[in-house]
Amino acid sequence: MDDLRDVGEPVDETELAIEGALRPTSLAEFVGQHKVRGQLQLLLDAARIQQRSPDHILMSGPPGLGKTTLAMIVAHESGRPLRLSSGPAIQHAGDLAALLSSLTPGEVLFIDEVHRMARSAEEMLYLAMEDFRIDIMVGKGAGATSIPLDLAPFTLVGATTRSGLLPNPLRDRFGFTAHLEFYEPAELERVVERSAAMLGVDLPVSARAEIARRSRGTPRIANRLLRRVRDYAVVHGGGADAAAVAAALELYDVDAIGLDRLDRAVLDAIVHRFRGGPVGLSTLAVAVGEEAETIESVVEPYLVRIGFLGRTPRGRIATPEAYAHLGVAHADGALRFDDL
Repeated sequence: MDDLRDVGEPVDETELAIEGALRPTSLAEFVGQHKVRGQLQLLLDAARIQQRSPDHILMSGPPGLGKTTLAMIVAHESGRPLRLSSGPAIQHAGDLAALLSSLTPGEVLFIDEVHRMARSAEEMLYLAMEDFRIDIMVGKGAGATSIPLDLAPFTLVGATTRSGLLPNPLRDRFGFTAHLEFYEPAELERVVERSAAMLGVDLPVSARAEIARRSRGTPRIANRLLRRVRDYAVVHGGGADAAAVAAALELYDVDAIGLDRLDRAVLDAIVHRFRGGPVGLSTLAVAVGEEAETIESVVEPYLVRIGFLGRTPRGRIATPEAYAHLGVAHADGALRFDDL
């Protein structure tokens, strides 16, 4: 059964359209991230009063917490157009030069996964962010010349799931850095309630709480689980109550605390194949048949947060809580943090 979260696979256009329709369009509508919302509101209000473009903004955090949505809100509340791009799409300095030179004054440029840009493009971006100009090299060898090109003032909103991979010179050029945290169940219930109303799904409180509990602290997952529950209710008849939620999510391999097939495969490999660990990331990735980056950026943050996985200098280890969740007796010889 496919995982109900982003692991790099293509997404159906209908799903994207629905996901886009559920996005809030203002900070007032945005649920959760209270501190970040307050900071962004101050930044946008100050820019509006001073009649200037907002400072460059860097948003970091695990996938699905609202980085793209907040970038759209920044553009909407600033009354500016929005240009969308991504780090993997900018593999040459020329790609970035073409993008920057086509921006209109005050435009908001959103670059997702900004840490995956080519190094040559990163170096060009330093000057563009600071002085709103770039230098274009014409010719080769000793006869090469640099031609400066002035850019229209713009606001860069960068998003990253791995801020540690950003070079310091790039990170320091952002005027504001926001780190998005996982959501609390009560916040996710509000997300589900809002989305259910927009989708026309009559969802009782118990069902909202059940979806929120299984959503891994992530609004994007909450919305996707809600759509699967809606589909289940449509096909099988009856309402979308807590029983329908449990049945639908059991069908999609999402357990009572939100772990899915890949999460359990990672824990099972550490516990059974590697006797609790420690085990290196690349070895673990081969054991479960996934990319190491997927495990590190998608699986590990939640497992570490709920205390099922430990990251040590010698590798990953399963905690006693992970053993208990899998229904496996904790071996006396299994390593603990205190042993490392």
